[in-house]
Amino acid sequence: MAKTIGILTSGGDCAGLNAVMRAVVHRADMLGWTVLGIGNGTAGLLETPRKLKRLTPQEFDGFAMRRGGTILGTTNSKDPFHYPMPDGSNKDRSDELIAALKEEGIEALIGIGGDGSFDILHRLAKQGGINMVGIPKTIDNDLAMTDLSVGFDTAVMIATEALDRLQPTAASHDRVMILEVMGRDAGHIALNAGIAGGADVILIPEIPYTIEAIAEKIKSVKEDGRNFALMIVSEAVKSPSGEKREVVYHGGETRYGGIGEYLGPKIAEATGFETRVTVLGHVQRGSSPTHNDRLLAQALGVKAVDLINEGAFGKMVAWQNRQAVGVPVEDAIKVCRTVDPQGFLVHTARSLGVSFGD
Repeated sequence: MAKTIGILTSGGDCAGLNAVMRAVVHRADMLGWTVLGIGNGTAGLLETPRKLKRLTPQEFDGFAMRRGGTILGTTNSKDPFHYPMPDGSNKDRSDELIAALKEEGIEALIGIGGDGSFDILHRLAKQGGINMVGIPKTIDNDLAMTDLSVGFDTAVMIATEALDRLQPTAASHDRVMILEVMGRDAGHIALNAGIAGGADVILIPEIPYTIEAIAEKIKSVKEDGRNFALMIVSEAVKSPSGEKREVVYHGGETRYGGIGEYLGPKIAEATGFETRVTVLGHVQRGSSPTHNDRLLAQALGVKAVDLINEGAFGKMVAWQNRQAVGVPVEDAIKVCRTVDPQGFLVHTARSLGVSFGD
């Protein structure tokens, strides 16, 4: 029976992470266990001194649950199997990390992450015999086996609110407003926010498009007597010819970005209408979580501790049919759950007159 549980957040941040920790700490305390927070993902165990902090129910009051981000910190660039060293090389430090877990008396590990984080943690668990349970968090909502991941609802709320704010200024100036949102491999944010925010055009990576089809939709909106149009596009959408739109950051790292700026002039040219572009970027990650994310986060956190209590390791806590269940981690990361072009939400959008540019 595990008496010390380690918990860490890994990968990109999102709203609801502290709510997960709150639930884990309260449930573990109820069962008489200690929870150690690991700073900066797995990297905290490879630093000197190690970044460890005992987490108690007293510090997880109502305020902590409302906070965005993660009080433990996180990283998406320090893979222990390819750990970046000061000389620019990469080193496999997985054995060091496994030894650190054992030296600290951590008998079970809860990892809050996405597909990349779970892949790393699952490999560590198999290599070192670590009792691991995962909790899904990703604003992209692209993990398999779960209907929802922590952070998605808040990201959609922020994108929907952005469309709500763009609509009045679009109407005031007779403009086409393009909103670029996150979505590394899947268009769930753009699709959900586009429907909720009344977008006329939704572009997602799962459905090819043409500038001509977009222009036709926007012209039809104007012909019907409306003086503005709203468009939302996922950052992973490529150009019509299939080229990725990426931004190169300091150090050579590349990330999706720029599809909105690419489309703006082309749509203006094709329609003759003034066009403006707004890029939400990391605004979608930082926020107090919505009530849905708070509920989901705490339900999954409680279930994670219950799985540890049952000795059900190698599991990810999934939200299915309005309840938390444990599913094999390998099944959750086997495929990326993208938008189904024939799915009901796409059908709903099309039935509302939304164009996908196809």
